[in-house]
Amino acid sequence: MLKITLKDGHVMEVEKETTIYEVAQKISEGLARMATCGIVNGEVQDLRYELKEDCTLSIETFESSIEGKKAYWHTTSHVMAQAVKRLFPKTKLAIGPAIDNGFYYDFDVEKPFTDEDKEKIEQEMKKIIKEDLKIEKFTLPKDEAIKLMKEKDEKYKIELIEDLPEGEEISFYKQGEFTDLCAGPHLISTGKLKAVKILTSSSAYWRGDENRESLQRIYGISYPKASALEEYLNMLEEAKKRDHKKLGKELELFMIAPEGPGFPFFLPKGMVLRNVLEDYWRKIHKEHGYVEIKTPMILNEELWHRSGHWDHYKDNMYTTKIDNVDYGVKPMNCPGGMIVYKSKMHSYRELPIRAGELGLVHRHEKSGELNGLFRVRCFTQDDAHIFCLPEQIEEEIKGVIALVDEVYSKFGFEFTIELSTRPEDSMGSDEMWELAEGALAKVLKDLGKDYVLNEGDGAFYGPKIDFHIKDCLGRDWQCGTVQLDFQMPERFDLTYIGEDGEKHRPVMLHRVIFGSIERFIGIITEHFAGAFPTWLAPVQVKILPIADAHIDYARTVKEKLEKEGIRVEIDERGEKIGYKIREAQLQKIPYMLVLGDKEAFAKTVGVRSRKDGDIGAVKEEEFIAKIKQEVEQFK
Repeated sequence: MLKITLKDGHVMEVEKETTIYEVAQKISEGLARMATCGIVNGEVQDLRYELKEDCTLSIETFESSIEGKKAYWHTTSHVMAQAVKRLFPKTKLAIGPAIDNGFYYDFDVEKPFTDEDKEKIEQEMKKIIKEDLKIEKFTLPKDEAIKLMKEKDEKYKIELIEDLPEGEEISFYKQGEFTDLCAGPHLISTGKLKAVKILTSSSAYWRGDENRESLQRIYGISYPKASALEEYLNMLEEAKKRDHKKLGKELELFMIAPEGPGFPFFLPKGMVLRNVLEDYWRKIHKEHGYVEIKTPMILNEELWHRSGHWDHYKDNMYTTKIDNVDYGVKPMNCPGGMIVYKSKMHSYRELPIRAGELGLVHRHEKSGELNGLFRVRCFTQDDAHIFCLPEQIEEEIKGVIALVDEVYSKFGFEFTIELSTRPEDSMGSDEMWELAEGALAKVLKDLGKDYVLNEGDGAFYGPKIDFHIKDCLGRDWQCGTVQLDFQMPERFDLTYIGEDGEKHRPVMLHRVIFGSIERFIGIITEHFAGAFPTWLAPVQVKILPIADAHIDYARTVKEKLEKEGIRVEIDERGEKIGYKIREAQLQKIPYMLVLGDKEAFAKTVGVRSRKDGDIGAVKEEEFIAKIKQEVEQFK
């Protein structure tokens, strides 16, 4: 008998080769109905997985974890592929993974899918779910797997199999007449799925290579309850209204020109917003003991070899030649920070050194992946590199977490924490990585912070803590990070003079808070739906003279507000006041001041608030004091 330790600590005894699904049935029929996959000794496994030794087992459901959701969505992607093959038999299948919010499948078809096609596919999916087809897993040797896919004329599957190691058993899943190459995990039958919806379609290159075949990608979502699907679709509709690309154009914040895809242009109002963010960044970093540096955008290629970025990042780098010497346009700021540190000798008494930089970086992103300010080819990282003594590591990480907490609360964001460990493509010794990972985990434990372990997703030079904020729609955004690095100081031979008069190696922390200024602006634009709080708003006050006769008074009020540092505009157009008010509302201005004969005579302003509506007439000085107080409490 095997001893199985469940998530709640309870130990079950089961016979060898009992499947995860059978364990779920032993616990309760309800759990078996809801189960989507299992986690055995920390590894995600299919419900059909046979237990062969004593282990820990967590049986996952759609509601219990992202792994549970992804198994559900992965199964739905297979149902969608089966529906497509039924309706369009000549279709060639590519890949169909679960993603963070649903799933997609890439298809090679003669012509793009129409809305009518997608509606037919969705209806066929519902039929397949109703058929409650049993989902079966089987494996084949590599040569037989290739033979099977040749019989089915699936060239993309053959290519994937050919890339797998020799001697490896290749797994497939079968449901009714449909068979797909897949590692799983999947549900027990198609009938376990409930509410499904096809969302959008787009083009995608095979294996992300723009020189390969162009495929049609269909995105979808599914939920165990129709009410949850409806809630999600309502959220998507709200997200459309908040789309930062749409609002960026309407509010005149930024633009993407065809002359520079992926290279955003910031317009005057967008620059105001950007400068307010950067001024706040400088202020709070000064309060937390940081100094600011600036490093060049282009540096000798040798530097990128030395840092390791060339080996791990060259496909995303832009390069150039200067005086017949190869240079790289920086994709990250850290090597420049190394050079600044090495520019002079340091004593242990100087450490920690916290050097911040608003550094412009460039990365080559594929055209199909560009997305407004969320995915661009040039962006400003709010980087900082902390050089410290080994015994200062924990306090410095705690300081970063305190800074993250302070900044995110300013914008009303709550956040969750993820600890990412050593990836396969990494530098350094096992001992260094164990020390680094242990230090990060200890800090989180000491602070009582809950976190999710994300194994194998660290940076190539060290483990990291990622901070995920949630916006008002509940969407998750990974912005801040702190990364512990023993490798770069070694590669760049960074030293300090210790208390013993000898040279020692400092430890380095990489960290960002916003992540990038551009992406953060995109996030807060959607979070606030363009209605930025007064302290952030590019225009805080719009003055609306009722007629031309009131323009001189409006200009006098504008001058007084500007002297107090308030961002203000006048609408001097010869339009009716109702029209001007509606225009200002569409621009989401926090305050409108309506000025007519009464206001000009009494030296008052008629205040309309975006939040509270018509407030009425108040003295100029009273309004100035009110708005200044509102702004100051958030600075």
